[in-house]
Amino acid sequence: MKARIYQPSKSAMSSGTAQSNYWVLEFAAQGARRKDAFTGWNSIDGTANQVKLKFDTLEEAQAYAAAQGLAARVDRPNKRKRLAKSYSDNFRYDRVEKI
Repeated sequence: MKARIYQPSKSAMSSGTAQSNYWVLEFAAQGARRKDAFTGWNSIDGTANQVKLKFDTLEEAQAYAAAQGLAARVDRPNKRKRLAKSYSDNFRYDRVEKI
């Protein structure tokens, strides 16, 4: 069974990074998706793709995958650069205009 280990990105609704300090192990879908005849919704056989396990560290997630015999792929997060910004810098007397 295949799995993916990743660290979720921050919510687009806020500037904070809460709820993104953990690692998630999720299982890959087994089989193809198909339309349900009655509802028209997409469905898939099995429920393993609905399971998401949360771990505090990457090592814990990898150890769990190894203990369960899962072929896990690790997706490392992209760290973003934080630029120091200050509203008052727009009005500094020594400000240099870029043309």
